[in-house]
Amino acid sequence: MTTIKVGVIGLGSISDMHLEAYASNPKVRLEAICDLNLERAQAKADKYGVARIYANYNSLLENPDIDAVSICTWNNTHAEISIAAVRAGKHVLVEKPLCKTVEEAHRIQEAVRESGKKLQVGYVRRYDPNARIIHDFIQSGELGDIYYARASCIRRYGNPGGWFADAEKSGGGPLIDIGVHVIDLMWYLMGRPKAVTASANTYRKLGNRANLKYTSGYKASDYNDQINNVEDMANALIRFDNGASLYVDVSFTLHAKQDEMTIKLYGEKGGCELEPATVLVTEKHDVALNMMPQTETPSFHFIKAFQNEIDHFVDCIVDNAVPLSPVEDGVEMMKILCGIYESAALGKEVVL
Repeated sequence: MTTIKVGVIGLGSISDMHLEAYASNPKVRLEAICDLNLERAQAKADKYGVARIYANYNSLLENPDIDAVSICTWNNTHAEISIAAVRAGKHVLVEKPLCKTVEEAHRIQEAVRESGKKLQVGYVRRYDPNARIIHDFIQSGELGDIYYARASCIRRYGNPGGWFADAEKSGGGPLIDIGVHVIDLMWYLMGRPKAVTASANTYRKLGNRANLKYTSGYKASDYNDQINNVEDMANALIRFDNGASLYVDVSFTLHAKQDEMTIKLYGEKGGCELEPATVLVTEKHDVALNMMPQTETPSFHFIKAFQNEIDHFVDCIVDNAVPLSPVEDGVEMMKILCGIYESAALGKEVVL
């Protein structure tokens, strides 16, 4: 059996999902890890039995034994590390978003083409079992043409702080952090139509709400409530060249009664929901039907989706296949995300 030797760059919270999934794949050997915080790196090395520790990603990339890397660093480093990695002859799985700007995305895409290496973007929701079910139903024509999709990803108190709340490092707030997941999933299930316009709003009204008592929320591994220059929430309407449209609203913090996650798509023959639970909606024999697939979990299965994502990445390397979430899709998603931020800044609809 072919063994893929992997390095993981950046050891914040999300890296554990990569490390656990690689450790569970029999085709993989975790060869090296890299982080600016060597104490944290040593702890992860001890946990996962990794022999090589680096503080500089360039030193890791110089290791000829490494075949592939996962990039789990701040968003503002994704472009430089991805480009350096493929040029060093490594296959790349880079966490979402691909980068911070459309220009960076094009540079990554060109470097991937020149290198001939694989680059997979970490749109993990594409790899969820329930998403695969819905994808298969749509591809078979069961729901007809999908003409409208909408999603809400609302945290009432969920600003992670740290680098997530630092626009220079993150590129933005809930839109580019959690919004990218649902926008990408809907766009993917809609058949990846070309986005033509965006009309959007962003708001900075509530801050990080670190003052709240008797409640808690997700915090970054480098949590710091002193920096917060990203949006609290965003909403956007995206129009596509085939006439379809997509609406999304997302928040890190909002005066909402509770957190909310909904993902819904509507077609000519039927509709579907993936959150809060997977449901197919259609009609047969003049009867409206709600159909619930029999699956292990009703909605997103975080651990299984990550395992599927890592397994797919490894298989693409072994079998020389095209990733399910290739660099080209990363470029298109950056056009949409940056178009949303541009529309909000200008206060008008923009052409993408």
